[in-house]
Amino acid sequence: MSINSQFSFFPPQPDNPADEDRYVLLKYALTQLGWAQDMPEILKSMAPPPPVTDIAPSGSLRGVRVGILGGGLAGLSAAYELRKTGCDITIFDALTDRVGGRVYTYYCDNNPELTGEFGPMRIPVSHETVWHYVNLFGLHTMPFIQSNPFAFINLKNTRVRNDDDGRNVTKYIYPKYNLTGRERAQSWKTLLSAGTGDRLLNASTNERLEIIEVRQHYSAKALEWISRSNLQTMEAAGLSQAAIDLTTNFMPLLEGNKYNSFVDYIEEVYPASVIYLYGLPGGMAQLPAAFYRSFFSENPYQPPVRGDIGTVRYNAGCLIDGVYLNDGSRQVTLRYRYLPTGARGVEAFDYVVCALPFSTLRNIDINPLFSDIKMRAIREVNYTPSQKTMLCCSERFWERQGIVGGGSFTDLPIASVWYPFDHAGGITNPNDISGDISRLNSDAPGVIIGSFNFGQDTTRLLNQTEKMTFEEVKREVSAVHGLTDGYLDRIVTDFKAVNWNEEPTFRGAICFFAPEQKRLFSWGMAQPEYGGRIFFAGEHISSVHRWMQGALQTGMRAANDLARTAGASE
Repeated sequence: MSINSQFSFFPPQPDNPADEDRYVLLKYALTQLGWAQDMPEILKSMAPPPPVTDIAPSGSLRGVRVGILGGGLAGLSAAYELRKTGCDITIFDALTDRVGGRVYTYYCDNNPELTGEFGPMRIPVSHETVWHYVNLFGLHTMPFIQSNPFAFINLKNTRVRNDDDGRNVTKYIYPKYNLTGRERAQSWKTLLSAGTGDRLLNASTNERLEIIEVRQHYSAKALEWISRSNLQTMEAAGLSQAAIDLTTNFMPLLEGNKYNSFVDYIEEVYPASVIYLYGLPGGMAQLPAAFYRSFFSENPYQPPVRGDIGTVRYNAGCLIDGVYLNDGSRQVTLRYRYLPTGARGVEAFDYVVCALPFSTLRNIDINPLFSDIKMRAIREVNYTPSQKTMLCCSERFWERQGIVGGGSFTDLPIASVWYPFDHAGGITNPNDISGDISRLNSDAPGVIIGSFNFGQDTTRLLNQTEKMTFEEVKREVSAVHGLTDGYLDRIVTDFKAVNWNEEPTFRGAICFFAPEQKRLFSWGMAQPEYGGRIFFAGEHISSVHRWMQGALQTGMRAANDLARTAGASE
């Protein structure tokens, strides 16, 4: 079956799904995609690594000092696991106002019930390592609505509803594009499938699995996906430039990365990462907060770890600016600057987990240098720009238009608009909400992501004064929704934008390989340095860039690798 089924199916999903519930949803999704037989291998690839205490029993690494660079999910998970073995851990993070790195929940008007996500906002049912921690910490989840037939498509100054079968787009928007006769006879969903997801149908399970694995060598099929850009792949599928222009607007990640590697885009297509999703009511920040709280608990593990567990120090506001292997020593010295005061310090550790993005590692003094391939990856690996802009509104005008969750897509600089899913529990059938809309409290305040884009439009939208950006976002959101002039001026109570390229401790939103970079760098990026004294973690190290899954899984792997090395040498 074609991949396009992912855009139109709205099955009932339980809150707080058990593993069995998720597997039913995943099996259905993969059946729609055409590779349900891959499900066991996908789950195996996404699973958390074996328990660290299987490698180093609790208390066995007592007194081993570990420095962790970065307080994002990768660093937090590494610290959480290594503490079980008795290690004494120090986390260095440059942020002073929050924990979690690119997990960044914004609370409009300081109201904990009015949240927007500048970073991750969704958890796919296939992302086993994320669910491991969600269940471990007892976090409440509810379905995240990915697509809504009442949301809008606004292309070439033409606005229609995003109906399931695409008839509105075909009737009103297709005439604006110079499509071929064959293309006009197909829905945009079918065209997008033909240009992207259907490429995977002509491959074996083992070849497809390479998409979500880091290997030293890749098959000929995988190398084909690795070498081509998204644009080249869609051209090779026979799509005209007009069809490519049209269809990529429905996938902002694809639109903003047309010239980057196709394999990096299908990392989320293959494991059905955008079909069935969940969110955390109250914000994704609850996940890093749960890690953080555990560090100050005497024994936070369930069941409690028997034996000595280590300590965790969390040094907020500490920017690492030097990493050194001590001459004649088995230790690694970290040099840092305490940002609130400018004071400097140095500290030596037996082992280090580096969970910093390579975009910031590039500006750190490293002596001696890491391996040639690691240093080249630090210089060259591509991080795509991205930004989100939040509009806090005193009323939910979108719900009066029938929109609960999902996104609207445009060819305007704002690219896409996303709606909160917190009222979705009042909708019994997202395909036909006419009978449910009256039950919603559209007079309640709410938060929308007024703009979410990737690539050049990130810079072009936000590289102006804040007032100009605010006015442009309001103008374009009004155009997408057909609002009267000045309406948003009256109801928007707060506005905030985050451009990840301009965040000084990130300097890029997410790793998104350019063509050939997976072949050249993916294996070398993940290898330890300094003779097994420094280990690496983060979404950029993983084979599922952009997602919390990659950060958490690599953090756990780094902890296991460190424990294995330390256990052999202690």
